[in-house]
Amino acid sequence: MKTAVFSARRYDKSMLAQANEGAGHELRFLEDRLSPATAVLAAGCAAVCVFVNDSVDAEVLALLAAQGTRLVATRSTGYNHIDVGAAGRLGIAVVRVTDYSPHSVAEFAVGLLLAVNRKIARASVRTREGNFELDGLMGVDLHGKTVGVIGTGKIGLIFARIMAGFGCRLVGHDRFPTPAFEALGGAYMDVEQLLACSDVVSLHCPLFEETHHIVGAEALARVKRGCILVNTSRGGLVDTEAAIQALKSGQLGGLAIDVYEQEASLFFQDLSSTVILDDVIQRLVSFPNVIVTGHQAFFTVEAIGQIMRTTIESISAFERGEELVNRVPRA
Repeated sequence: MKTAVFSARRYDKSMLAQANEGAGHELRFLEDRLSPATAVLAAGCAAVCVFVNDSVDAEVLALLAAQGTRLVATRSTGYNHIDVGAAGRLGIAVVRVTDYSPHSVAEFAVGLLLAVNRKIARASVRTREGNFELDGLMGVDLHGKTVGVIGTGKIGLIFARIMAGFGCRLVGHDRFPTPAFEALGGAYMDVEQLLACSDVVSLHCPLFEETHHIVGAEALARVKRGCILVNTSRGGLVDTEAAIQALKSGQLGGLAIDVYEQEASLFFQDLSSTVILDDVIQRLVSFPNVIVTGHQAFFTVEAIGQIMRTTIESISAFERGEELVNRVPRA
């Protein structure tokens, strides 16, 4: 089946082509992001394959439908970048990757926490310049600290398990509590209580209307002073401007993020030779107790391999008229 693959990077091309070897789909790789201006590039393609920063809103979906597209396959678990309701009305099926190695994101979240707490990035820069001074690099022991996990699904649970191994006390919040978290010694509580008692807060929940800015100005005013906030889930969970103010006041002791609310105009591209116009991200990276990475938590051989295999399997199932096990429910 002809499939236009948008936002295709070198690793997308090689690993999706490898997953497609036995399926034989005609893949049209496009480095462009999907938008109203680029939707025409999918002309003649029954399917489009997208990523998290592609725009798959009602306007784009209408353009795709008019060109004959009947399937949108996103190479991600989250699908908030897709207007599922509009897709349903236009007769376009939407599939996602429901499971792809939660260890990749959970392990990266721990890495970010360690890096910002122990000032590892700053230390690395110093030693490369011949500076072996320790002043300004002091961190704290994580052992014995309280770690709040907002979202205790697959990724959050693995993160909690790792932190339990560090000897941390676990508290959590989730609309759907799991006994597995409690078996680790974790205690569930509301968000306000969690923020007030946690030395570390790590976000592992999806982005919905009710979770948008779940960490905003009011929430940050309640956090335990000096708390470290980690976000490897979705940028919109955190009000970045409010986080900056909390960093300036010392209410937040550190911030480690792999996602950013306005990342669509920045991430997955090389801007090192240009002037970055986003003043918020520029302010963020100026703080010595902030680490920002470019949405790479999922980026392991195991995770990408599973994402590509699942995507090809969904396209094949659609072509054969079979049940789509990874279909996103219609809104």
